[in-house]
Amino acid sequence: MPKISVRGYEMPASPIRKLAPLANAAKQRGIHVYHLNIGQPDLPTPPAALNAIRNIDRTILEYSPSQGYLSYREKLVDYYAKYKIDVTPDDIIITSGGSEAVLFAFLSCLNPGDEIIVPEPAYANYMAFAISAGAVIRTVTTTIEEGFSLPKVEKFEELINERTRAILICNPNNPTGYLYTRREMNQIRDLVKKYDLYLFSDEVYREFIYTGSPYISACHLEGIEQNVVLIDSVSKRYSECGIRIGALITKNEEVRKAVMKFCQARLSPPLIGQIAAEASLDEGDEYSREVYDEYVERRKCLIDGLNRIPGVYSPIPMGAFYTVAKLPVEDAEDFCAWCLRDFNYEGETVMMAPAAGFYTTPGLGRNEVRLAYVLKKEDLTRALFVLSKALEAYPGRKE
Repeated sequence: MPKISVRGYEMPASPIRKLAPLANAAKQRGIHVYHLNIGQPDLPTPPAALNAIRNIDRTILEYSPSQGYLSYREKLVDYYAKYKIDVTPDDIIITSGGSEAVLFAFLSCLNPGDEIIVPEPAYANYMAFAISAGAVIRTVTTTIEEGFSLPKVEKFEELINERTRAILICNPNNPTGYLYTRREMNQIRDLVKKYDLYLFSDEVYREFIYTGSPYISACHLEGIEQNVVLIDSVSKRYSECGIRIGALITKNEEVRKAVMKFCQARLSPPLIGQIAAEASLDEGDEYSREVYDEYVERRKCLIDGLNRIPGVYSPIPMGAFYTVAKLPVEDAEDFCAWCLRDFNYEGETVMMAPAAGFYTTPGLGRNEVRLAYVLKKEDLTRALFVLSKALEAYPGRKE
């Protein structure tokens, strides 16, 4: 039998989705599963987007331009201007989700064997995209004890060598909800400038910041405009995960030319997705305000509830809609699987993402989980209660 590729062997299973078969089996047994494992918001998609899809008047669902429709990119210029991000339509390339934007950035900017420095824990699919591009992720570790703040600049410089080509950040952060400070962003800027690196900045959660601290985009950093590649997506801000519309934004013309070759090879981003995403920009401010206020309430509900459970600790996330929590268990992955396979309380259980899958360094995150507060407060409250009962019953509990 022919062998699969080395990439196929090295590609990690998603820590977010790998327990899905156990969750499906639990549902088949009639158990209700509270999904805290995945960033799939339960809030409604903007009516303007749904109406645009319902009222499509085309007679042909055609290919769109490889870089996306100009009308959509022109509207995005105004959207980014609200955040003091100064771009032109030509700086914006529409992609099939933020995921494709990351992958095309890696394929365009990195050679096989090149290294990217990433603070960990990090969004697990970054590793998958790096493997796809033949690149190597090197991590600087942030800790739950320090609220996942960035380590000192020396920790970055210890990793920099002749193969280092980029730093990748997610701000606000998935999985931790951490928001980088101005000092931390300036620290990254100085490193990028000193070593002439790319800065890949995933900023898909900019709408969800719950502190008085400002949102510092990589595009706000002076002196590295040609080094910055911004990653964006409509999935989270409009509850439009399924339309697969993202964006890659850069002032670097050479990078854009390279990215466009990959865009042309895959032909075009989703037509109907672009129609919905463009219409979403016409939705009034009230939609964004209601969504934001709801996440503020959910964050309080989840974090307060977690920290009331004996042995559980979560820092307060300042952005996005995730948190990483420490549990009183030796092996969180075993606990998460046990919750789905062997446990239920009054016919209910919880599904979480084991945090070890968000770390590259072996052994880190073993007693941590990522939780997404994407359920309504009543469901979050009940899920926390079921989680507390699971921890009481779990045979591997660590006192």
